Amino acid sequence: MGLFTRDRCEGKTPEQLAGMRTAGLLVARTLELLTASVRPGMTTLELDTLAETHIRDHGGIPNFQLVPGYEHTLCTSVNEEIVHGIPGQRVLREGDLLSVDCGAQVGLWNGDAAVSLVVGGPEAGRPRDVALVEDTEASLWAGIAALRVGESLYAVGAAVEDSLTASGRRRGWEYGIVEDYVGHGIGTSMHMDPQVPNYRVSGKGPRVVEGTTICIEPMVVLGDQDNDVLDDEWTVVTRDRSHAAHWEHSVAATAQGLTVLTALDGGAAGLASLGVAHHPIDPA
Repeated sequence: MGLFTRDRCEGKTPEQLAGMRTAGLLVARTLELLTASVRPGMTTLELDTLAETHIRDHGGIPNFQLVPGYEHTLCTSVNEEIVHGIPGQRVLREGDLLSVDCGAQVGLWNGDAAVSLVVGGPEAGRPRDVALVEDTEASLWAGIAALRVGESLYAVGAAVEDSLTASGRRRGWEYGIVEDYVGHGIGTSMHMDPQVPNYRVSGKGPRVVEGTTICIEPMVVLGDQDNDVLDDEWTVVTRDRSHAAHWEHSVAATAQGLTVLTALDGGAAGLASLGVAHHPIDPA
């Protein structure tokens, strides 16, 4: 069943949203485990193995492995790697900026989320990297807060851009928003229409309807957004080798409010801080 087209959003029933919440919670708990486990000296493949074991032990399937040609559970992108970094024998060092993207399918339904962090904790990182992590996460939540039933989906990207512009002005520099990679719909597949830009675009765009589920995922760099794909045909890196951060959540929109499907609390705390209604969805 196609839940999205490029021209419009299509919603899900409460029962379907409950299934989405089940998958989202598994992703949230996996990322919680990984965030607590990251340490200098471990490899990105060790993180990947930990994630796969956790997802399978809890009744899920690593949905990244369902993407043709990809064999891993995570994407682990380090420093100048923006997205789609392949887990392997790379040893994480104290102060590395690590982005971890994770997805799981439970039954028919999918979850997808990403976090960025400094290996060894914020105190081990470069000040600009710490700011980048914080401001990219803040832009994600600004985008989430802009999602409204009855409004244009493109309000999300405008809010992400405005947040990053304001943060950069406050910091005294300008962030680069990666435009070649964007968010997406999610449901019975991990990647579905419509595309969800992380920046302001012209036109009205698709209208958000009851039960819309999307992934919002700003990818932000400290330098220029120009990027290249490495010879492995997956890993995307900044051309100027500036550092990058990537945050993502799967989100459901209803007339009663929002649920962040891949947040442990459903987004209750983050939404409350932004004055946005939270509509709890119990897992199936």
